[in-house]
Amino acid sequence: MTKRLRHLLLALVALALVAALAFLYDKTQAVDLGERNEIAALLDTLREIDSRWDIDVLRERTELDPNQPAAPNRTAAAKKALASLAAAVPRADSAALRGGMGGLAKAMFEKAVLVEKYKAESAHAKVALRAVLSGAAALSSPAGAPPSPDARQAQLDQAVNQLVAAVEQYYWLGKAAAPMSLQMAANRVQELAGGVSDSARDQAAAMDGAVRELLQHKPAEEELFAKLSSLSSGPRLDQMSFALNRELEDTLQTKELFRVYLLAYAAALLIGVGYLGVRLKAANESLEQRVIERTRELSEALRHLKESEAQLIQSEKMSSLGQMVAGVAHEINTPLAYVKNSLGTVSERLPQITAAIGHCEELLALLAAGKAEPDALNRQFAQTSAALAQLKQQQVLTELGALVKDGIYGTGEMAEIVGNLKDFSRLDRSKVASFNLNDGLASSLGLARHMLKAVKVTRQFGEIPTITCAPSQINQVFLNLITNAAQALPPANGEITLTTRADQGGVAVEVADNGKGIPPEVLPKIFDPFFTTKEAGKGTGLGLSISFKIVEQHGGRITVASEVGKGTRFTVWLPAKPPAETELAA
Repeated sequence: MTKRLRHLLLALVALALVAALAFLYDKTQAVDLGERNEIAALLDTLREIDSRWDIDVLRERTELDPNQPAAPNRTAAAKKALASLAAAVPRADSAALRGGMGGLAKAMFEKAVLVEKYKAESAHAKVALRAVLSGAAALSSPAGAPPSPDARQAQLDQAVNQLVAAVEQYYWLGKAAAPMSLQMAANRVQELAGGVSDSARDQAAAMDGAVRELLQHKPAEEELFAKLSSLSSGPRLDQMSFALNRELEDTLQTKELFRVYLLAYAAALLIGVGYLGVRLKAANESLEQRVIERTRELSEALRHLKESEAQLIQSEKMSSLGQMVAGVAHEINTPLAYVKNSLGTVSERLPQITAAIGHCEELLALLAAGKAEPDALNRQFAQTSAALAQLKQQQVLTELGALVKDGIYGTGEMAEIVGNLKDFSRLDRSKVASFNLNDGLASSLGLARHMLKAVKVTRQFGEIPTITCAPSQINQVFLNLITNAAQALPPANGEITLTTRADQGGVAVEVADNGKGIPPEVLPKIFDPFFTTKEAGKGTGLGLSISFKIVEQHGGRITVASEVGKGTRFTVWLPAKPPAETELAA
């Protein structure tokens, strides 16, 4: 009976040990990041739609050009992204997503409705404003004409001017001009126009109707703008993204902790059942291998998490600046290693040199005393000789010279990189100076060389004159074109050709590549703001648009020729001196 009970207890203990092991093993299972990445992409899409809504509202508020194309309705895209995000909620097992989805959807739908209402009210207000201004032009005396001898026409001109001033102040500042209210100014124009002519009276009546329309729609527009300014859709998106990342990081840290528990438990279990020896050896090896695999999987998942966090932050910045900073950091690390290794070895050798110098000083002290015992003198001499012989045998001084040379080389490399960065990005970006475009291309190549290590770069620099420009802005154009060319190259045999030449009173610069080319249907759109063919998060669509604007501000032009499968060639032409009326923006 006792033996049977003992066997039962051993079986229960073994079962408990196995159950604990299975529990810890289950807690170390790898996390599937596919669903999280899909949710992150949907949040990025909603964040982009939210930003575009803000841009649409600002354009509607500040632009009066009647030929300006209307902003597209982004409500359908927002609804589609929200529907996909809502479908992912049951699968994601995320408290942050479940708790914030309702508020986020409500804020996004509310903003979609308010944006469309705002565009409608703004359109009505703009139509009314233009009607008042065109009516004022029709009622007023022609510009440059001498004052009308007709007193009624002169009074009408003054009243029209006061009405126009009041309307413009009301439209832009949200209030009528003091001391005459906007409606009183319109009534005054009607009163005076009736005494001038029937057509003037009709025109004044039309202006009065336009004023009423403006008084009706402008307050509604301002109220909608205030509501849009107080919406929380953007902060909700950022808060949800960071909450999801925190949840994932907590999950991975928990699994890492259980991995430690598993390792400790496995070690204790191995010690406790060590007497089984060979019979459990295979099981132990299998267990250790599984732990190593789970450790590797968790480490890989943690690495992907760090990369995802870096990409989330990086997507909020200008991609060109991120590439430049990453490239400079990568290029500085190599020469920095020279300096670090050299200083480390020098630090290791200094005690040996210090000891040899100490022996020399003691020998000199004995010799200077003049009364040293021969044995002490011989002993000190032997020690000094041995120390110096060791330095000579190990070629310490030669090694230190080589290390110093490596350190100097490394600092020279870093100085060159910093010099290129200084040439590219000056503190005063609007500074206009005499500049050689060959130097600008060389500096831009230096900054982009981390992208061009496997690329053949052919320089065909001609004898060109210096031009007057803002060097920092022109370097920005060159770096953008070189970066785009590098990204379009095939994996092997990629080549970029840079050509400069004097041309028609200015300088022409060509950046050509043998990449995949640009399709004909895409080519007319490449200079449009926010247009990009890159994947989401890898391009803002502003690089070529900004480059086009910079070249245009310098009085130049930028053209492109491309053939699918053969490559693309951008040509930038800049005059030797910008026109006097050209303003180079910072």
